[in-house]
Amino acid sequence: MQQNRLFEELSGKVSALLAQSPAKDVEKNVRALLTSFFGKLDLVTREEFDVQAKLLARSREQISALESRVAELETRIGKPNS
Repeated sequence: MQQNRLFEELSGKVSALLAQSPAKDVEKNVRALLTSFFGKLDLVTREEFDVQAKLLARSREQISALESRVAELETRIGKPNS
């Protein structure tokens, strides 16, 4: 616990020091530069990725259910499975 408190205190002091120095401006400029760079790439957000992953999983479940149903119907009409 003592180590965590020391780390938090040190982190706070470093943040305060950076807020008062030109390094804060450098950080803002680097953030803006990186945001611009990543904006030019065709990337998706984590939220968009998660939504698409859920849609894909649901689609796979539906395809599996439909395949099972087709196999069952083929069995009923006496057609062998391919």
